[in-house]
This record gives sequence, structure tokens and C-alpha cells, in this order.
Amino acid sequence: MEAASSQNGSSIMWFFRDKGFDDKSINEMFKKCKRLQGAQKERASENWSYLKSIGIQERKLPSVVSRCPKILTFGLNEKLVPMVECLATLGTKRHEVASAIVRFPHIISHSVEEKLCPLLAFFQALGVPEKQLGKMILLNPRLISYSIDSKLTEIVDFLATLGLAREGMIGKVLARYPFIMGYSVDKRLRPTSEFLKSVGLSETDLQTVAMNFPEVLCRDVNKILKPNFAYLQQCGFGDRQIAALVAGYPPILIKSIKNSLEPRIRFLVEVMGRQIDEVANYPDYFRHGLKKRLELRHKLLKEKDISCSLSEMLDCNQKKFLIKFGLFKGFA
Repeated sequence: MEAASSQNGSSIMWFFRDKGFDDKSINEMFKKCKRLQGAQKERASENWSYLKSIGIQERKLPSVVSRCPKILTFGLNEKLVPMVECLATLGTKRHEVASAIVRFPHIISHSVEEKLCPLLAFFQALGVPEKQLGKMILLNPRLISYSIDSKLTEIVDFLATLGLAREGMIGKVLARYPFIMGYSVDKRLRPTSEFLKSVGLSETDLQTVAMNFPEVLCRDVNKILKPNFAYLQQCGFGDRQIAALVAGYPPILIKSIKNSLEPRIRFLVEVMGRQIDEVANYPDYFRHGLKKRLELRHKLLKEKDISCSLSEMLDCNQKKFLIKFGLFKGFA
């Protein structure tokens, strides 16, 4: 076996076997990382122990190492410790750094000075609040692998075309949904924004989507948005009503039809006996939980034979709802 051609190679082979890797996995790692050929068992063992010590569970370490084998070849104090300590300053909880490494082990392979610091400076310049910087990186550690010039700047420029011109607006979008930076402008973000315009959203509506529900911009038009739009049409909503629904509650275009939209429409019409026109005037209906909010409140109102609009029924917390309709004693 080529992987065992040298003494070091043989030594590291035994290290991997001792950790439970099979020969197929080991050979895959050697193909992925040529540096393993000359890796020392002692260094690999030291790095493995260090990763455990920062909170990565041993059962997850094989997956971490399989995806980024070179993590075992780095100098502990030269590479691993500086990056982990820097990441630790960004997190508020001890387990956050370990979780970030498990999600994207390659974060360890990047340079603090050459990648992490410029990335943090880039986001700060966009107005990302300092407290949010760390959360962004630790929530989506893959950010460190993106080029600022060719990838991140393109996302920022695209968001600017939506009219997010006021200082700090783009930073708030990125902080709210850091995963948006992993999507292609031409293949995903622009087609989605164009589709939203085509269903009747104004520029102001689009800005609201980007600011409050940026995940909507990241969904596939053909696989998700169009089927949801078609479902709303099948329910009997007119195009203007759908535009009002989407503008009022943009996630309606990305919610599961089977698990979210369909049960709520059925409950509205078949159980509550209301017309679908009512939700066109109150899109937030789809925001509320079916069991904990819709069914419970409808049941309480029905028992007292009380009629009201959807907004009157839902636009308040439980205590205010009970007080508003004189239900507090009966509920308690």
C-alpha cells in the first residue's frame, strides 16, 4: 500500500486504525492530503487531544478529520491554538467554537491574519454590529473560505441594487442571515428577486424582504417559489391578493405546502368557516402556530360564540387575548 511506504506513513496509518478509521477512509484522506505521508503520529495524537479538549466530542472527531485531514498535520501552537483562541473571543459560549469547527473543519486551516481579520474588518465596514460579528462567523464558519473581492463584494453590490443604501442596512441583512453569502447572485439571488417583482412586489417590498426575511431570496424559484405561488392560485387567491400576501408575509412563498400552508388554509375554511379573502387582508395569519395559537383561540371564541376578525383574534399575546374577550376566568 502506497500510504504505508514510509515509516511515518505506517505510523500514521496505525494512528488512524486505532481511532476506528477503516482502510477505505484512510486512503481517501491520504488522497485528499498529501502532507499525511510525512505526518508524525505524535503530532496527530496531540492535535486530536487538543480538539477534544476544546469541546469536540470524540464521536464527531472522525468526521472532522475525514473532511479536513490536514488538521492533524498543523503545528499545535503555530496554527490550531491561535485560530481557536481568536474564534473563542468571538463567541459567547464555550461550545460555539467547537460547533463551528464540526460544521466546517477547514476554518482551522485558514490564517488569522490573512483571512479572519480582513473578514471581520469587511463586515464592520458594512455596519455589522460588533456583537453580531462573532455570531455570523460561528454560525456560518464557511464565510472564512469566501473571497472578499470576488464573492462577498458581489453579494454586497447586489443588495445595494435592491435599494439598501442607508448606512448599516446591508450589514443588518448579512447579520440576520449570514448564509446568504454562500449563494450565487446570478444563479439564485437575482432570479429570485426578479420573480418577486414579477408577482407584484414593489422596490420597497423587496427591501422589506431583504431586511426581514433574507432567506426568501435564497430559495430556488422553480423548485419552491413557483410551486407555492401556483398552490395559492389553486386555493382561489387572485394575483393581486397573492402580491399582498407575499408583501405582508414573504415566507409564504417558501413554507412547506403540505406541512404549513395546506393545513392552515383547510383550518381557515373548513373549521373556522371563513373566506380566504380574510387572509389576503391579514397575511400574518400564516405566521401563527396551528395548534398553539389558531386552534386554541378559535376553540375559546367558539365556546363563547364570539365573532371577530383574524387580526382581532391573533394580533396580541395570550393574556391580552383573554382579557379582550373576557375569557380569563374560564381559561384559568
